[in-house]
Amino acid sequence: MNQPREQEVPPRLALAHISKSFPGVKANEDISLSVRPGEIHALLGENGAGKSTLVKIIYGVQHADEGTIAWNGETVAIPSPKAARRLGIGMVFQHFSLFDAMTVIENIALGLDEAVDREALKARVAAILDSYSLPLDPERAVHTLSVGERQRIEIVRCLLQKPKLLIMDEPTSVLTPQEVERLFETLRQIAAEGCAILYISHKLHEIKALCEAATILRGGRVVATCDPKLETTKRMAELMIGAELRQIEHKPGAGAGEVRLSVKGLSLAGEPPFGTDLEAVSFAARAGEILGIAGVAGNGQSELLTALSGERLASSPDAILLDGRPIGLHGAGPRRTAGLACVPEERNGHAAVPDFSLADNSILTARHRLPLAPLGFVARGDVLRFAQSVIQRFDVRTTGPGALARTLSGGNLQKFIMGREIGQQPAVLVVSQPTWGVDAGAAAAIRQELVDLAAKGSAVVVISQDLDELLELADRLCVLNEGRLSAPRAIASLGIDEIGLMMGGVHGVDSPSADSTGADSLAADLPGALPHAEAGPHA
Repeated sequence: MNQPREQEVPPRLALAHISKSFPGVKANEDISLSVRPGEIHALLGENGAGKSTLVKIIYGVQHADEGTIAWNGETVAIPSPKAARRLGIGMVFQHFSLFDAMTVIENIALGLDEAVDREALKARVAAILDSYSLPLDPERAVHTLSVGERQRIEIVRCLLQKPKLLIMDEPTSVLTPQEVERLFETLRQIAAEGCAILYISHKLHEIKALCEAATILRGGRVVATCDPKLETTKRMAELMIGAELRQIEHKPGAGAGEVRLSVKGLSLAGEPPFGTDLEAVSFAARAGEILGIAGVAGNGQSELLTALSGERLASSPDAILLDGRPIGLHGAGPRRTAGLACVPEERNGHAAVPDFSLADNSILTARHRLPLAPLGFVARGDVLRFAQSVIQRFDVRTTGPGALARTLSGGNLQKFIMGREIGQQPAVLVVSQPTWGVDAGAAAAIRQELVDLAAKGSAVVVISQDLDELLELADRLCVLNEGRLSAPRAIASLGIDEIGLMMGGVHGVDSPSADSTGADSLAADLPGALPHAEAGPHA
């Protein structure tokens, strides 16, 4: 007599023929995918490929026009995030929803669907922290936490709901390598307990290390599925973009010339209420080089960017020199006219006005260096031509210069903003997070544009939490920690683990001496520069 065959376990989540349209665009078209219990499944695609829309449908934020969702083998409707959580779907968003002035436990309580006794909640949180070996003090104020610790709050909040599917959206974009490894250990443990994980990231080497399966979207459709461990990162990137991946042509240290930007002893109070004070920050960026500034978010990057851009003034004119001219007391407009362009981290609201068209957003900064508003009158034709040239050169996916900034995906808006600034051929470009949220193909194109800009004689300063990006781009590297900047080091003398430790506040590690190609003498000329071993944590 034949033994009955063991019943196959249905997928935890199965999407069948999901389609979703918005005015003028088909965001998702006939998408089918499934995620098994205990599987870590990557969702890959370039900016505008439809990933965000798809996970919003799964989490109940958007509703599909066509197709079905099956949960544990049964067709379901997910009308809202609350309904998704009731099913067992949790989501950790790229941008955390936390109140800085409140404690960890208070933030966790605010994220729950039901009221819970504080002491009972603390006991449940303590049990989760212990079970997953997550170091986190429930009574600490959020503003005192690192980015990795803040992310743990979001994860704990999800785990309290006992999720059966956890969606992670770009979870490592601002973490140190050590924090990434701890996160991966946690995710592997969660998956081993049967929770399915849908993982979205542009960092393909992390996909290879973590995920067992991948679904790749392009133009709103599924174009491939694969086992990331059996594919190269280059091949996955090319499947995402539908073309050969561009290789960056850059020889670190090849073209450093005269100092174009010099910062000497720059001190600045942090933005209230939880900003970080800049303390005697000094560095110099030369013509033809890319200077990288690494650091975990919240260590003074925003304050440094606003001080360099002219949004906040230095205490003296010669605290900042541009081609030898003191500009420390100049505002943003005069600095742009003189040749210093800046790109802040926050795209919407800081680098661009969401309800302005792309053309109007061009005028905001480019009018200082290009003849877009002679004698105060807008030259509309020139503005449209400049905006269109940026759209074409940087492959911005949009309907044209008249499109509102808020209608673009984050990655496409980033491409437009970067193109707007690079297209002005500034003497110095300072950019924070140049490829944050940008797909592999677009990131490679932006990085090559930065390399090309430096090769033409500009000095480029890149402030980034992405170590892979800095190691690929920079000639020399500094680390910003608690408002103090380490001395510059040649990129060849640094390892990723050492940089990660420095970013996390550990500065006493043994390391090679600073580069002998001018960094030592340059640091000596700048009185506020700190030797690497002395740049320790401080209040």
